[in-house]
Amino acid sequence: MVTSGALRTWALEPPGTHEEETWGAATFRVGRKVFVILREEDGGGTASVKASQADQAELIAGDAHTYGIASHVGRFGWVQVRLASADPVELRSVVLEAWRRTAGKRLQLALPDHLRALLPDR
Repeated sequence: MVTSGALRTWALEPPGTHEEETWGAATFRVGRKVFVILREEDGGGTASVKASQADQAELIAGDAHTYGIASHVGRFGWVQVRLASADPVELRSVVLEAWRRTAGKRLQLALPDHLRALLPDR
């Protein structure tokens, strides 16, 4: 299980990130670009996380109960995540990969080694 607090911490760890309230949800951004959207409702929560279409298909195939196609942006590869059933290690890696897909090269070079080690191999 992943809490909304843990997800918030992970999304704000990489350099150049900030949180902004948009669409009634917490959005996590690099500059103006969103890479995670957190919705907290009914004591639980869901998140939409930026991913490639290949990663989206792999995550859903691996755990369709936890991962699904995000509304509105799913056609671009974004996944919706049920936090209550998410594996913390996997989701932290997915969030970091979303940041990497969004951040510029200079910020990517500034990523601390302990976080770089959590990124999936490309």
